Amino acid sequence: MLIEYKHADIYQDDKLILENVNFTADEGEFIYLIGKVGSGKSSLLKTMYCELDIDKGDAEKAEVLGQDLLSIRRSRIPALRKQMGIIFQDFQLLHDRTVLKNLRFVLKATGWKNKDDMDARINEVLELVGMSDMKSKLPHELSGGEQQRIAIARALLNHPKIILADEPTGNLDPETAEKIVSILMAICQKGTAVVMSTHNVQLLANFPGTIYRFSNGNVTKSEEGGVSNEDIND
Repeated sequence: MLIEYKHADIYQDDKLILENVNFTADEGEFIYLIGKVGSGKSSLLKTMYCELDIDKGDAEKAEVLGQDLLSIRRSRIPALRKQMGIIFQDFQLLHDRTVLKNLRFVLKATGWKNKDDMDARINEVLELVGMSDMKSKLPHELSGGEQQRIAIARALLNHPKIILADEPTGNLDPETAEKIVSILMAICQKGTAVVMSTHNVQLLANFPGTIYRFSNGNVTKSEEGGVSNEDIND
């Protein structure tokens, strides 16, 4: 199991956000997190990459990639994050440098030294997301969908075992959103687990996966299908 939570409580600024969370993710599993704005989807994702702590009081287990999040040392967090790919709704690209330099920056920050090795890996991930001819472009020269493809490429650089995607299609039109999810689904089929929050119900119909519903501070694993706009709209 790549991720396993048992009876975990999640707080933010002393406020209980999610109670008694039971959650698992395994290799090659595509998981949707659905719920209204403020229901705790992002908070759960943040605990997985240790930006938000899990309450140590009642939690029976909180493990990600073999690391116990209830006792992990801060010095171990960078190594844990290196095994993940994290994708945000707002892309978070560096606007003052090209696509190539954006991706080189990440590799250097995660310990890569050899320029030829870095450029070879960058070429591989850009080909995977269909952006090989965009290396010299600045982010503002790309469409929203193209920027999100670069963000996915960035997330793939270190061969992640898990991809965490927080509303990666939220700023995209429906057609582009489907293209982005199809890329993530193809990556998932190679063994990487994908955990994605979304408000787009149509994606769940077109790309089936495991569903976790967030409501009133609770997280419930759901059967495939049966999701409506009422589950996500305020």
